[in-house]
Formats: sequence, structure tokens, C-alpha cells
Amino acid sequence: MDVASLSLEALSRFVTEELGERAFRAPQLYRWLHQRGATSFDEMTDLSKALREKLRARAEIIPLVKDLEQRSIDGTIKYRWKTRDGRFIESVYMPAEDRRTLCVSTQVGCAMACSFCMTGTMGLKRNLTASEIVAQVHAVNREVRKNEGHETLRPLSNLVFMGMGEPLHNFENLKTALAILQSQDGPNFSHRHITVSTVGLVPMIERFGKETDVKLAISLNASTDEQRSKTMPVNRKWNIAALLDACRTFPLRQGRRITFEYVLIKGFNDADEDAHRLIELLKGIPVKVNLIPYNENPGLGFHTTGEERAEEFRAILADGHVAAYIRRNRGRDIAGACGQLANRGETQAGAETQT
Repeated sequence: MDVASLSLEALSRFVTEELGERAFRAPQLYRWLHQRGATSFDEMTDLSKALREKLRARAEIIPLVKDLEQRSIDGTIKYRWKTRDGRFIESVYMPAEDRRTLCVSTQVGCAMACSFCMTGTMGLKRNLTASEIVAQVHAVNREVRKNEGHETLRPLSNLVFMGMGEPLHNFENLKTALAILQSQDGPNFSHRHITVSTVGLVPMIERFGKETDVKLAISLNASTDEQRSKTMPVNRKWNIAALLDACRTFPLRQGRRITFEYVLIKGFNDADEDAHRLIELLKGIPVKVNLIPYNENPGLGFHTTGEERAEEFRAILADGHVAAYIRRNRGRDIAGACGQLANRGETQAGAETQT
């Protein structure tokens, strides 16, 4: 039994029904797993030796192994983790003065095949388990404590599910991971500090709104179906109109908005006409728009919009009463920015840390 993938309720059933232990042992075990991020049963010193023996015989904790660490000139750190079956995933730590954010992966590779994204070139290898999703958070918390000297068990403040994979394509494991990450006996992240991004799996957006309470981000990246279908195959199944209809019915807490991510690609989707169309598309939806100058990837044939054009695009949206911000890209020099995660050099397992 992979105990780190279990909700507290499921862990309680395992502890009482499978191990024959009293119910209060489950929260103890859960806190070791998800507050302290324990990677072995031997660390759980307030559990009896007999119980630890039972756990070793009937259960396991499957940690991620740090395979590579790369540090950017802007302070961003990209981690590459090796899974038990020899796959590799990446997560990106972005420290700032007022927050410490981790970009989390949900799949090995991605099935969405967006043509401007390096992860999309990998194809989908497999879904991550709930414990592998959560383990990224625990592992980086340990790294940050060690590197920055924090005493708190959870120095990370914000989570964005914008790493490798399409989160809503792995919804059940994502939902379990979110429940663990938000639980009081776990890391206890606030729903206000977690954002999940999707390319637009329309049926899953409705489920996501009903079954979780964290923030939603939509990767739009186009102002017409023709544009979007060229670069995002998902649009051929659920076009912009269907996607925006799902957004209009999405349950929002008071004062909350849906974030729309718009990657600015030179000569493709950054014209004045695109900005004006975007204003019309988003009418009636409480939104903010993050404009992301494209992070260039070798061999994909797309180029980034310049700073001046990006600001002109933002100004048009602002004039149309759309809150828009040009997002600062982090970790470009280590291929850790939006759309760049692709396990480059994946076969070099055990590579030394790069600084």
C-alpha cells in the first residue's frame, strides 16, 4: 500500500481494518507523511516499534530521488526527480520577497501536444500518483529549509500546477493530492494559494469547479479558433466558445476571478486585432489575463514577442477594461520557464548538480 497516496479517511480505514490498530494512529501517521514529509517509517519515532514493523511489512513510502538541480541567475531552481520506475519529472521553485512558489508537475510528459510547448513533444508516458504529486512539495520544502535556513516545516507559500502534464487529464490523482495538500493534518495550504492550469478539457472544468475549491487558470493563447487549433489540438474537440461557456458557469468564490494565460508569439497572436478580439471574448467573465512572452524552444519555429509589443498589447486590453499583466518569466536560462519543461538530457540519470 502506497500510504502517501491515501486521504486521511482512507488511511484511517487502512490502519484500523488492515493493520488492526486504533484509529488515533492514522492522524499520527498522516502528520508524519504530510506535515513532516517523512520518507521512511523509521523516522516516525512516536509510533511503536511493533507498528513500524507492521507498516514496513504491509505498506511503503515511495520518495522521489533528486537527479538534477539547476539554478538560474534570477534565483529560480529547477529540480529533476527520478521516479521508482526510472521516469523523470521536473518542478520549479520560484522564490520572491513576498512568496515562495512551486510549479508542480502532474504527469510524465503530456498528451495535449501543444505545438509551442516542449513538454508536448514528449507525449504522455504516464500519470503521476497522488503521492508523486505531493512528494514534489515535500521534497522542495526540505530543500528550501536546508538551503535558506527556515525552521518552519512548510516554507513554500504558493503552489501552481503548471508543470509537466495536463492536470485535469489526471483528475482523480490531482484531486486526492489537493485534498492532502490542503488538509490541516498535512501541509495546510490555503485554497487562495493554489492554482491549477488547464488547456481546456471542458467536461473536467465543471467537475473541477464542483469537487475542488482552488483557483482555475485557462491556457487560451489565441483569439480565434483557427489560431488555437493550429497550436492546441484540444481546440478541435472543445473550441473557444465551448471553453468560455464552461468558464461562464464555473463556480467562483466572492471576489475571485479566472486567470487566462495568453502566450504572446511574435507574428502569430500578438496583433492589435487579437487584443480587440480577446476583449470581446472575455466579456461577462470575471477575469485577469497573464500575458506571457513566449519562451523560445529549439526546433519549434516560434519566436517571442518583444517587450514594447507586449506592453502595447496589454494597454489595449486595459483600455477595454480587461485586467492584464505581463508575467515575468523565471528560469529561462535553465529551461525552467513556461513551456520549457521537457527533461532535456533525461538519459543522463545521476547527473551532477549544475549551478
